[in-house]
Amino acid sequence: MRETHQPLATRMRPSSLSEVVGQDHLIGDGQILTRIVKSRQLTSIVLYGPPGVGKTSIAHALSCDLGVPFGYFNAGAHSKKELQAIAKDGVPGSPVIVLIDEVHRLDRPKQDFLLMQIEDGSLIMIGATTENPYMSINPALRSRSHIFELKPVTPEKVAERLRVAVTNTERGLGNVPVAIPDDVLVYIAEQTNGDIRTALNTLELAVMSTEPRSDGVRIISREIIRTCLQQRQIGGDKDGDSHYNLLSALQKSIRGSDADAALHYLARLIQAGDLISIIRRLLVIAYEDISLASPELGQETLAAVTVAERVGLPEARIPLAQITVRLALSPKSNVAYKAIDMATEALGSGRDLTIPAHLQDAHYKGAKTLGRGVGYKYPHDFPFAIAEQQHLPNEFQHDNYLQFQDSPNTTYFQQIYQNVNQMVKGV
Repeated sequence: MRETHQPLATRMRPSSLSEVVGQDHLIGDGQILTRIVKSRQLTSIVLYGPPGVGKTSIAHALSCDLGVPFGYFNAGAHSKKELQAIAKDGVPGSPVIVLIDEVHRLDRPKQDFLLMQIEDGSLIMIGATTENPYMSINPALRSRSHIFELKPVTPEKVAERLRVAVTNTERGLGNVPVAIPDDVLVYIAEQTNGDIRTALNTLELAVMSTEPRSDGVRIISREIIRTCLQQRQIGGDKDGDSHYNLLSALQKSIRGSDADAALHYLARLIQAGDLISIIRRLLVIAYEDISLASPELGQETLAAVTVAERVGLPEARIPLAQITVRLALSPKSNVAYKAIDMATEALGSGRDLTIPAHLQDAHYKGAKTLGRGVGYKYPHDFPFAIAEQQHLPNEFQHDNYLQFQDSPNTTYFQQIYQNVNQMVKGV
C-alpha cells in the first residue's frame, strides 16, 4: 500500500459519476446527474441524505467529470475568509464548484457572500446536508438550487465498493497481503446501514490493526470486524432529520395498531438516547390517538413515562415497551383532538364571539344592573345536575364539534353526548 495519511474512504472517493455506487435514481442512463454531465450545464444543487451515502463523492465526481476546479468548505467550521479564498478560483463564465458541507449551518455573512458569487456565475454551490433542506436551509439559497435526496446505499452496493477497495492497488488495500472472506465483507455492509464511509473506515481499521501471520498475511475474521464496529450504525441522532422521522414512524405505527413496528421504532429511538422526546411523543399519542376510546391510558402513560424518567436508560426501556404495546393494542379515537381543532377553526369564521350575558361574571356589585348572570340556571339545582340553557355565543349555538361518526370505540361517550345534548340544548 502506498504511503499516505489519507483515510481509505478519502482515497477511494470516486473520480467520476460512473464510479459512484447507489443513487440509481440520480445516476445512470437518462438520470438527472448523468444528463447534467453530458450537457455540461451544472447549476447549484443541494444533496440531502443520511451520512456516508455519497454527498461529497458526488460533488467531487461532478467536478472531475466537468473539469471544473473544486473546493471544500464546511459551513460550521470554516470562516468567511476561507470561503472567499476558495471563490477566487472562479470567475463569471468559468466557475469553481464548491462543496458546502453542513450547508444548513451557514450564517448570514457567509450566506450573503455565497449568494453574490452564485448570482454572478463565478461559483456553483453543491450543498450537502443531513437535515431536511425544506426546513433547515434559508429560502434564498433554496430558491437558487435544485434539491436532490440521496438514499441509503444497499448492502449489496456497499459490499461491491468494499471488494474494489480490497483489490485496488492504486487507492485501496490491494498492496496489503490480506485474506478476508467475501461473507465478512457482506457482514460489514450489512452492519453499516448504507453508510459507505463507515464501511470503508471499518475495513481499514480491521486490516491495519490486525497483526500479520508469519507469512505476512493479515487474516480478517467476522469477530475482528465486530470489535471494530462496536455497535451497528442505526442512525436517528437526537437532532437530525432522521430522528423526527423515527418519532413520526413510532406514532403512526401505534396509531395503526402495529405493536411490532412500534417496538421497532422505539428501540431505534432508545438507541439514539433521547428519552425526553420519546416521553413527550407517547404522552401526545395517549391523548391524540387513544383519547376517549380508553381514557385511563392517559394516566397509565404518565405513570409509565414517569418511571422511565426516574430510572433512566437502559432500564427505562422496560416501562416504555410496556406502555408502547398498551397504546398500540388499545382501541383508537381522535374525536376530541379533531373537535378542538374544529372549535379553533370556528373562531376565525368572523361570527360574534360575545359570551351570553347569563354566563358572564356576576360576582361584583352592579353586575345585575348590566344584566350579567341574570337568568343563569345553576345545574346542581336540577335533576341529574343538568339544566336546559344556552352556553355557546348566539352565532355559535348550533355548532357541534364532537363528531363521533358512530365509532364503536366511543359508543359510551357518544350516547352520553346525545342524551346530554337533548337535555341541555333541547335537541
